[in-house]
Amino acid sequence: MRWRLPLLTALVQGPSMVPTLHSGDALVVRRGGRVKAGDVVIARFRSRPDLLVVKRAVRPEDGGWWIQGDNELVEDDSRAYGVADVIGRVLFRYYPRPGRLG
Repeated sequence: MRWRLPLLTALVQGPSMVPTLHSGDALVVRRGGRVKAGDVVIARFRSRPDLLVVKRAVRPEDGGWWIQGDNELVEDDSRAYGVADVIGRVLFRYYPRPGRLG
């Protein structure tokens, strides 16, 4: 049996979540749990399982989630890779500007 902590940390890389998050922001993520549209999440695209991403959950689709970045100019999200499986929901940013995400 493999034991996992319910919380994990993630580091944002790239501009896809600007203006909500910026490259270098450090996040605390709750693994599993309920996700609703509008939540910022950590996920893996089914078509790119090697890629871990931070995006916004838009809507449930095909047993997973359609996710998109907040930066409309960057399309490295479900528009390019399809449905994703959510690993966890971002609770808050702890570095460099602590705060809750909306």
